[in-house]
Amino acid sequence: MKREKTYRAPAKINTCLHVLGKRPDGYHELAMLMQPISLYDEVEIACDEGSGIEVICPGVEMPEGADNIAARAAAELLRFAGVEYAVRIRIEKNIPVAAGLGGGSSDAATVLIGLNELLRLDVDRRELMRIGASLGADVPFFIFGGPAWATGIGDRLEKVASMPDLWYVLVNPGVAVSTAWVYGNLRLTSSGDVDKLRRFPETTEEFVRLLHNDLEPVTMSRYPVVGEIKQRLIECGAIGSLMSGSGPTVFGVFTSEEAARNAYRRLEAETDWRVLTVSPLD
Repeated sequence: MKREKTYRAPAKINTCLHVLGKRPDGYHELAMLMQPISLYDEVEIACDEGSGIEVICPGVEMPEGADNIAARAAAELLRFAGVEYAVRIRIEKNIPVAAGLGGGSSDAATVLIGLNELLRLDVDRRELMRIGASLGADVPFFIFGGPAWATGIGDRLEKVASMPDLWYVLVNPGVAVSTAWVYGNLRLTSSGDVDKLRRFPETTEEFVRLLHNDLEPVTMSRYPVVGEIKQRLIECGAIGSLMSGSGPTVFGVFTSEEAARNAYRRLEAETDWRVLTVSPLD
């Protein structure tokens, strides 16, 4: 009964991220505008009769086997559906690891969506998002699909109908940042209720004014290269620049593909950072 298929797992950026407080369960209360982008991991899922879950991720130092978030996603879905299969997952990583781009969460979400389809389990999207939330705060967003306003720990999502037509240049300096360390060293600064923070930018100017990340000063204090990257992106023509998530990846905002490509070529030639040009996904 072998079935297999390859899926694309997109990265994301946070175009605004407010940390509103710490919850009794240890998580933080957040208010974020999240945007999926055209940078993908390739997730190949194969199912057959039998049992056991195997995850392979060639060339990347990350947990394999049962400790991988993708393996946990498969195990949780099979447990919920009350079925047993042999599942093999192969992940080709294109999204930098521990970079603020949600790659691991996207892989887990893609496993939930793909396995549900391959095995014809008919688990609805809301239930998949609930399972995803038990794996990681960003996983529901990738199941939800499209740009979204996220609150709670990131699991309460509201669709954003449209965003300005922009291009992004991503710059990653090649250091891995621990999300737990960043939150552990955060001094809360955002205030006000979620409704006042909620903004759906319709113009480029509104979008740029919205750029904000409470985690950026924390990461930048340990990795000053984040500030250097922001400055270089502005020098290369970005109309705004911000660190995504807990970093260290920084994105620059550009009004055209040509402007983004020009900045990409300049940064590629002048630095040893990893540079990528991406567009938003609807």
